[in-house]
Amino acid sequence: MNKEEVNIPPRLELFSDAVFAIIITIMVLELHPPEGTGIADLIPLAPIFLAYTLSFVNVIIYWNNHHHLLKTMNKLTGRVMWSNAFLLFCLSLMPFTTSWMGLHPGETIPTALYAIVFTSAALAYTLLQNTIIAVEGDKSTLAKAIGSDRKGKLSLLGYILSIVFAFIDPLISYLLFTVVALMWIWPDKRIEKQIKKES
Repeated sequence: MNKEEVNIPPRLELFSDAVFAIIITIMVLELHPPEGTGIADLIPLAPIFLAYTLSFVNVIIYWNNHHHLLKTMNKLTGRVMWSNAFLLFCLSLMPFTTSWMGLHPGETIPTALYAIVFTSAALAYTLLQNTIIAVEGDKSTLAKAIGSDRKGKLSLLGYILSIVFAFIDPLISYLLFTVVALMWIWPDKRIEKQIKKES
């Protein structure tokens, strides 16, 4: 596919937004009410709800930052589209791993697989980021905004460690998931600030 000049690729963003919405919809459909009618009947569902909450927050974090990422683009290429598709693929695995880990809290393999999906999504986001920079150039808005991307690298390290700790103590993996999410709970301001600076 040849490069085509665009301001913001609306089809790419609209399609991506639809996938994000479907991922969240699938995850919430995995929340089933208890058979009983008392407060105590909700207690066994707590791990499932907590896993859902963690995944929901992370999907929203990706959605927010993905939106800002696309705002930096002036060129759309096949490489960018495939990199974006790979990110969506990794995120689309989140409902399955969320459900499995929620049903089996504290178990090694469900936690490890959940961590692997998180790590894959982080790698895919980095790939998309780097692909956009390769297309736009080293002096592009995105390249200037992220710099050495220490925050991204630290997050990736946290996810990799969560895979390792899933085989030692899954509770540490849960802590790492939470810490990384808290690092990104607010949308990444680096890109927004750089866009304002250049406007």
